[in-house]
Amino acid sequence: MAEISGVNTSTGIDGNTYTSSVSNDSLTTNDFLKLMIEELKLQDPTKPMDSSRMLETQMQMSTLNSNLSMVKTLESIQKSFAQSSISTAVGVIGKHVENGTLAEDGVSNKAFRVNSIENIDGEIYLSAQRLLYLEQIVSIPDPEDSSKTKIINYDAAGYIYDDDGNKTGQTIALESIGNPLIKDGKPVILDQDGNEVKEHDFKLTGSTIPVYSDQIEQIPFTSITAVF
Repeated sequence: MAEISGVNTSTGIDGNTYTSSVSNDSLTTNDFLKLMIEELKLQDPTKPMDSSRMLETQMQMSTLNSNLSMVKTLESIQKSFAQSSISTAVGVIGKHVENGTLAEDGVSNKAFRVNSIENIDGEIYLSAQRLLYLEQIVSIPDPEDSSKTKIINYDAAGYIYDDDGNKTGQTIALESIGNPLIKDGKPVILDQDGNEVKEHDFKLTGSTIPVYSDQIEQIPFTSITAVF
């Protein structure tokens, strides 16, 4: 809505003087004083204006101007803070973070891998995938080159998959998710009937890989408690 910023006077065809306002988007105390002077000129001498009310109105205008100036300053500070937050948040892309929420065991904290950041209505959010568990890497000699090894793909239940993503019928026995059961220095392998395979070339590499949820979660940047 436009605000009064100036006053014009004109004489009508009836000989009387009329006051009209000029509006734009800026209202100052000087504009109010101009309006007040014009009102004083045109007031009824038998019913003079209440000077205390005029002063009160002027103080209200002064307060309004101060508030508008403060709002602009706060908006500028908010914008600068948002830009600073974005610059800081960029540094966690590709890293793991925690937001203080507990995992299902009620003890450990949930961890997430940050894929990207986004400014939503002035607040910075992280787009992240939850880290589900660390999986022990299992390998076998490469059938095409025995000097090389081939990484075995298995799921949280231990089912082994081939290169096309199909179950092979064999299973890695697990102590817990991602942790194969070890016997005689080797992971225990079961056939499709659940019987232990006595002779096999499966072995642990001593390394782990993180397994993430397919679900993308939006996490407020201000909720982050740890970065690693």
